[in-house]
Amino acid sequence: MSRYEDFYRRSTDQPEAFWAEQARLIDWHQAPTQILDASRPPFYRWYVGGQTNLCHNAIDRHLAERADQPALIAISTETGSERSYSFRELHAEVQRTAAVLLELGVQRGDRVLIYMPMVAEAAFAMLACARIGAIHCVVFGGFASGSLASRIEDAEPKVVVSADAGSRGGKVVPYKPLLDEAIRLSRHKPSAVLLHDRGLAPMELTAGRDHLASAASQKHAQAVVPCTWLDATDISYTIYTSGTTGKPKGVQRDVGGYAVALAASMKHIFDGRAGETYFSTSDIGWVVGHSYIVYGPLIAGMATIMYEGLPTQGMDRQPDGGIWWHLVEKYKVTVMFSAPTAVRVLKKQDPALLKKYDLSSLRALFLAGEPLDEPTARWISDGLGVPIIDNYWQTESGWPIITLPGGVEGRPAKFGSPGIAMYGYKVKIVHETTGEELTAPNEKGVVVIEGPTPPGFMQTVWRDDERFVNTYWKSIPGKLVYSTFDWGIRDEDGYYYILGRTDDVINVAGHRLGTREIEEAISGHANVAEVAVVGVADALKGQVAMAFVVPKTGNAATDSAEALKLEGEIMKRVADDLGALARPARVRFVPGLPKTRSGKLLRRAIQAVCEQRDPGDLTTLDDPATLQAVRAAVAAG
Repeated sequence: MSRYEDFYRRSTDQPEAFWAEQARLIDWHQAPTQILDASRPPFYRWYVGGQTNLCHNAIDRHLAERADQPALIAISTETGSERSYSFRELHAEVQRTAAVLLELGVQRGDRVLIYMPMVAEAAFAMLACARIGAIHCVVFGGFASGSLASRIEDAEPKVVVSADAGSRGGKVVPYKPLLDEAIRLSRHKPSAVLLHDRGLAPMELTAGRDHLASAASQKHAQAVVPCTWLDATDISYTIYTSGTTGKPKGVQRDVGGYAVALAASMKHIFDGRAGETYFSTSDIGWVVGHSYIVYGPLIAGMATIMYEGLPTQGMDRQPDGGIWWHLVEKYKVTVMFSAPTAVRVLKKQDPALLKKYDLSSLRALFLAGEPLDEPTARWISDGLGVPIIDNYWQTESGWPIITLPGGVEGRPAKFGSPGIAMYGYKVKIVHETTGEELTAPNEKGVVVIEGPTPPGFMQTVWRDDERFVNTYWKSIPGKLVYSTFDWGIRDEDGYYYILGRTDDVINVAGHRLGTREIEEAISGHANVAEVAVVGVADALKGQVAMAFVVPKTGNAATDSAEALKLEGEIMKRVADDLGALARPARVRFVPGLPKTRSGKLLRRAIQAVCEQRDPGDLTTLDDPATLQAVRAAVAAG
């Protein structure tokens, strides 16, 4: 038995003993009295009776040994700014922000919604919430008012932290008007809004509600705010993820289990070491940004880089396909985490850029967000000369489910596979209708996880235990197992391959989008009778959304000028409701949609036609002409 096989076996056969060992990687104010409470599956509770604090583990505990070491390095090629904060400086900034939140009435258990660009102040706000026991809910800065409003309504934040604007590719995106509209649309009204003025866009302040962060922070310049010791099972944060219904799901995460899971993953998976630098190119609006920009690297005593900008944009806003590699050289990055989409963008740049900089500090590049294709993996592997490690996980899991355990044992990567099951995860492949476990190599089934789920995994859906159970734990007949809603196979060496979703969630450049949400936005147009949205494979983004619309009136299906006008209106509606990320790549007009005789939309057949695949068994198709119309619309371009 290999070293990792023994390590993994202990995590699944003796989970309490294994995770008690991992708990030593963090500081506890009060040691847990029970490592695992599995008395009410699937609601697994870790480190019962223990008390700790995420902010303490990310900052305070490092002050004795590395107070003057870089902790947070905030870089924006959008504004040409670059600033490094030591652990001591980060400690002071977070206490100032915590004092401001307290003054605005935030108490333990209150929610704070953070709608911010990738700037240092966003990390200060997250850590300040953790420090005082508030529950933060970070919403991606690119989301439009409709999406933001639904999250404000569900989270019911006491305070919203935002900024005047974000910027992407030199284009300023004003946030304040979007936020004002979202608050107007939401039934819940936050009592205060804390605003960071970057000088990018004018802001109109609402008297009595809006507060400028600069003045508030200055007032609390010398603030001392001690950490609030929280129960390990308390809520640390919620983060919204798209589902198969229009309403987004608030993934709820604990404090103690999450801290241990991140500390363990930094050691056993990423091989991150105190005093080194970690660079994740993600965004704090996504779970990767929570786990591996803010909390994970800091808990490990590493410096973490927060980057605002494009992968091909220099500090002077001029094109520079080598900016990331420049940062790797400058800050001696040892571990880097990005997405296949970003690498595919870089692949279009001069390959000499990969050889221009000294990348000798870099030990590995981790990629996640969407499936990593073999040509992209080979290109970046040959260019960097370091291991390229795919990893597979979800917002719900909080840390990798399948990857390679570089900190435990070196394992060779297999192109196309994210790797093997990580410690603590009982990953199985099961038949979708019988629930039978498929043990033969390369048998296709649904990827599931048997309980108990490990520390750091979601506790439940925010304020909706029933949805948590019904959505995730009851989709496989006769078995209480967590469904990832992904198809997969496992080869003879135990390596997994992920083959796509079993539900209606699509993955656009690492961003999860619910097709149902996009359909609802499109259906709101006065001239839309029916709509189907499918995810279609895309060489750059992994998938893109494609919409097929049946108009109520007019000749959009045959008149190109009319179609162009209606397509533009629909695109604008989706962007206004859900943000530019959710906008379909194309809207195609058809006289009818392919359905079964019982009226169920055949989305998989539409997707197959778009991807030029065999649509499979069509015996249940009610009207063959509808699928022929889809073919014609796709062929017409």
